[in-house]
Amino acid sequence: MKSYDLYIIGPVTIDYDEYMGETKTLLAGPGLFSAYAALASGAQIGLLAQTAPEQSYIHQMFYVQDIHPLAAPVTTTRVIYPTESRNERYLTMTGQIKVITPADIPEVQADVYQLISYINGQLDFELFPCLAARGKVACDMQGYVRYVGEDERIYTADWPDKVKWFPYITYLKVDSDEAKTLTGFDDRKKAARQLHEWGAKEVLLTHSTEVMVYDGEKYHVCPFRPKDVSKGRSGRGDTTIGAYITERQRAGIDQALLYTAALVSLKQETFGPFKGTREDVLTCIRERYPEFVAPKA
Repeated sequence: MKSYDLYIIGPVTIDYDEYMGETKTLLAGPGLFSAYAALASGAQIGLLAQTAPEQSYIHQMFYVQDIHPLAAPVTTTRVIYPTESRNERYLTMTGQIKVITPADIPEVQADVYQLISYINGQLDFELFPCLAARGKVACDMQGYVRYVGEDERIYTADWPDKVKWFPYITYLKVDSDEAKTLTGFDDRKKAARQLHEWGAKEVLLTHSTEVMVYDGEKYHVCPFRPKDVSKGRSGRGDTTIGAYITERQRAGIDQALLYTAALVSLKQETFGPFKGTREDVLTCIRERYPEFVAPKA
């Protein structure tokens, strides 16, 4: 049986990024952004990737050691920015990805299993107890509070079953808007505390200005310090969880959070997934976070 530091389960898509009259086409998907962030940390990665047969060429574009393809319909998303702000956007999706169930998971062993998707319904909820019996489970809430409307536009709504499944999650990732949708709280600290009380062990909450972790005892906070955010907004949250859960396996919360904030700051400066190195991240920490103690190389 093959063993990994991180095994990612989720879709790969073709994205059309529409900003100020310009459209860029890129290989994307939550699993892609997360995988590249984890690889920069030196983790051994496995990936169960949903791709259409005609998209098989994209496997060659990954640096992931092992990819287990799962055939699915062609899926594309459009990320549309109606204003100059990269923090204001809406998404549409065409093509539905088949639901991944426990039966689709290959015989592998991992320290962390990451469930990451675009919309509710892409991943069977029974994956939670299945994977929690094997190792730690990391989960991004974007794939549980997003739904596709009749106009193919993605909208956000509460996840009614959340309390049943949260106790299986070690690392729960959520942004400030998703946190409010799930808890009703505008206050990020109150929202993080509620998510933890529902069962998640470590709540990773992002905002445009910072990333925070609540572990039931303390709020750990670190700012994002990108030089430019005009290019790399898409995939910021997916990059955040990929960086954090891999660095967290070798360091405490504060060190993992610092590493994550620096990596995501760099990612926001370029299109597509983060393709830098661990040394690039450590250099960023030394230059932009002088008040913090950098993680080990």
